[in-house]
Amino acid sequence: MHNRNLAPMTVEEVLDWLEEGRVSPAEAFALFRTIGERVEIANSQPKETQEKLKDVLAELDGLIGLTEVKQLVREIQAFVQIQKRRTEERLVTEPLVLHTIFRGNPGTGKTTVARILGRMFRHMGVLPRGHLVEVERADLVGEYIGHTAQKTREQIRKALGGILFIDEAYSLARGGEKDFGKEAIDTLVKAMEDHKQEFILILAGYTEEMNFFLQSNPGLRSRFPIHIDFPDYNAQELLAIAELMLEKRQYRLSEGARRRLALLIQRGLRNDSYTFGNARTVRNWIELAIRRQAVRLVQKPGEVTREDLMYIEAEDFGEGL
Repeated sequence: MHNRNLAPMTVEEVLDWLEEGRVSPAEAFALFRTIGERVEIANSQPKETQEKLKDVLAELDGLIGLTEVKQLVREIQAFVQIQKRRTEERLVTEPLVLHTIFRGNPGTGKTTVARILGRMFRHMGVLPRGHLVEVERADLVGEYIGHTAQKTREQIRKALGGILFIDEAYSLARGGEKDFGKEAIDTLVKAMEDHKQEFILILAGYTEEMNFFLQSNPGLRSRFPIHIDFPDYNAQELLAIAELMLEKRQYRLSEGARRRLALLIQRGLRNDSYTFGNARTVRNWIELAIRRQAVRLVQKPGEVTREDLMYIEAEDFGEGL
């Protein structure tokens, strides 16, 4: 066959080349087969699936802040997409090892991004289910020898086809060699070998603790090629997150409430990062304010209007939040 770029060819083009004598019947048959395989691959990922993937990525882009996190997730998505495309063209591919370390303080979006990753991988055909199983030390570590391995294998079984997300993962190594947490780590490592491509493991926790955890377990670091750092939100981002939370619940902040919440956020940011939970703390404030608004409206004399039902006032945040 002559040297030429055949990648974009269609059935009609092959027939033209055959008629012109540019390919032999045997070569034309091989090209028909290649085109048929491409059509089969395209049909296996219908337009609906592609649109769903776009929706997931749009949700990612709609998150407030997290610029570098979004960029890295986009890089992962592009890497997976190109490796699958290289497979279609019978080119050498890189292994899809997607086990990940999330580092950052509480309330910085780690669980939210993990759920988005699961859905993204499901729509890309990497994970058949893409669900998230979120666990912590107590869900994995047992009370006697053998119990930990049993509990850990059960959580792994639940996560097959999706993501196993272990929060405060460094706690598995906090008790030293004799602690049952080491048994959980060993069971997880074995599962990563026994169930390759069947689930993705995400270990999450405070930055410094996770760094120490990985240093104390050098075999673990090599198994997690992707590390994502989640920075703390600034005051403007946290206020925007609060307003988005309220908007989804069909509430609004009055000007006074907005000023009060901004002051609360600034006060929280001045505290140690270990005691301020970023978006998690803001969500708790919002939920408390909604409950206080309900009490205020029940006690209000006269008719409660639609506007009353929607607006959170400064007093709903209280003085001592």
